[in-house]
Amino acid sequence: MPERLIDLSFSIHEGMTSYPGPWHPITEITQLGRMGIEGRVSSKITFGSHSGTHVDGASHFIEGGQTVDEIPLETLVGPARVVKFPDCEPNKKITVDDIQAQVGDAHGIERILFRYDWSDHWGDISYYTGSPHLSTEACEYLRDCGVKLIGQDGPSPDDPKDSPATDNDSPVHKIMLAAGIINVEYLTNMRQIQSDTVQFIALPLKIQGGDGSPARCIAIETTA
Repeated sequence: MPERLIDLSFSIHEGMTSYPGPWHPITEITQLGRMGIEGRVSSKITFGSHSGTHVDGASHFIEGGQTVDEIPLETLVGPARVVKFPDCEPNKKITVDDIQAQVGDAHGIERILFRYDWSDHWGDISYYTGSPHLSTEACEYLRDCGVKLIGQDGPSPDDPKDSPATDNDSPVHKIMLAAGIINVEYLTNMRQIQSDTVQFIALPLKIQGGDGSPARCIAIETTA
């Protein structure tokens, strides 16, 4: 059957959007090789392990946790259910009821992609301060259902108020990563997905011992 490929990844570029914290460097691209001098173009690229569209390793939050190079390809590639909350309001909390209203019983679903159209806010601080997120109960439900991978077109599955400056830093990240659930963040172009289920591919760089890595993510959609 005919297939359509949808690129779900942001381009990496100089000064791209990044979380406003000292542990997230600003992306810099420096030209080293020059066509008219060295006869070739080459560049030095400086970016963080969680820059742009990326995959988290469990070691991002879990001491001794799985690193990004240890994630099985079978987890990163396969069918994914798309749960849609298009053009949702800022700080929307996704509940168990919200998920079940679209997928019913989530047992047997290995990958879920959350579409909020929040990538429309890319380049503005509201991308971080107002992002939709999962309730801890929803995260625990997906964990108990055996979900292996969660992706979203926002910066984080956590409530923005649960920041490193609080006593409740990133509880959803910690639940997911402790359970071995792969987290894919900063997806984009999800508005282009028309089907409820797609083939999803997320390929992070194979960084040895990496806590995360930028990734090229695509959806493959079967068309009529």
